[in-house]
Amino acid sequence: MAEPNFPTLTQLLKPIQHYLKTAQEHDTRDPIVAYWCRLYALQLGLKIPNQGMEERKVLVAIMDWLETTKKQYAENESITNDVAAQAYLENYALKLFLYADKQDRASNFGKNVVKAFYTAGMIYDLCQIFGELTEEVTQNRKYAKWKASYIHNCLKNGETPVAGPMSTEEDKDYDQNEQAFQPEPQPGPSNTPSAPQPPASPQPPPPGPTNFTTTDPFSNVKAPTPPSEPEKPPGGFQPYTGGPAAGTAGQQVETNRLVSPAGVQLRPEQITKAQKYCRWAESALNYEDLKTSIENLQKALRLLQTGQDG
Repeated sequence: MAEPNFPTLTQLLKPIQHYLKTAQEHDTRDPIVAYWCRLYALQLGLKIPNQGMEERKVLVAIMDWLETTKKQYAENESITNDVAAQAYLENYALKLFLYADKQDRASNFGKNVVKAFYTAGMIYDLCQIFGELTEEVTQNRKYAKWKASYIHNCLKNGETPVAGPMSTEEDKDYDQNEQAFQPEPQPGPSNTPSAPQPPASPQPPPPGPTNFTTTDPFSNVKAPTPPSEPEKPPGGFQPYTGGPAAGTAGQQVETNRLVSPAGVQLRPEQITKAQKYCRWAESALNYEDLKTSIENLQKALRLLQTGQDG
C-alpha cells in the first residue's frame, strides 16, 4: 500500500492526529491496522463541531482513501468482515501488550516498551468500532495507556520506573486521555507531554489469547512489527457483505451447522468467544499459569457444551 498524501491537519482536528500517525506507521507494514486507524479517526473527526472547509477537505480525503482501500482489499476478511477484523486487531494489540508487559516486569525500560504500550492502547481504541469492549480489552487498554505515560514520564525526569503493577492502600481509576501523551514529542515546550500520575492500584493484565514470543516486535521505535499470523474468522464462519439481510441469513446458515453434543445451536459469536478462551489458556501456559489456563479451558468447554458463558 502506498503512503497517502492527505491535506495538512488543522488545529481543530488535532484530536485525531494520533490515530492518523499510527495509520501512517502501518501503511507499508500492515494495511489492515492502517485501514481501521483511519476509519476510527474519521469517525472521531466527523463528531468534531464547528468544522470549516479545511477540516472537511481532510475528512473527505480520508473517506476517499478508505473507499479505495476497501475495494483494493475486497478479498481480505479482516477489512470486509467485522468479526475477523475485531479478532485481528485484538490479537495485534495483545501481542504488543504482552511484549511490553513482559519487558516492563523484567525492568527493561526504554522507548520500545513505551511505544509498544502506547500503540497497543491506540489499537485497542479501534475495537470500539465494533461495539462495547470486553472486560479484558478494557482493562488492557487502560493499563497500556497508563504504563506508556508513566514510564515515559519517569524516563524524561531521570527516574527509575516501578516494574509491573503498583500497589498501595488506595484504589483509583487509571483512565487516561490519549491526547495527553505523545510517545515521541517534537522539540518545543508546547509539545512536551504531560504524562498523568500512575494509578494507585492497577490490576495485572489477564492472560492473552495467542501464542507470543519474546522477540522484540520493533525494528525501530516508530513502527511496530505486525503479528506473525492474521487472525481468521472463527469456526469456518464466512463473511457476508451483501448488506444486513444477507449477513443475517449467512450467519443463520452457519449457525445450523454448529450444534453441540447436547443439541444446543451455537451462534458465531459464541464460537468466537470459545476460541478466545482457548487462546487465553494457551497464552497462560506461556507464563506458567496453570490455574488460569485450566479455568479458561473449562469456560470454553462449558460454552461449547451448553451455550452458556461464564
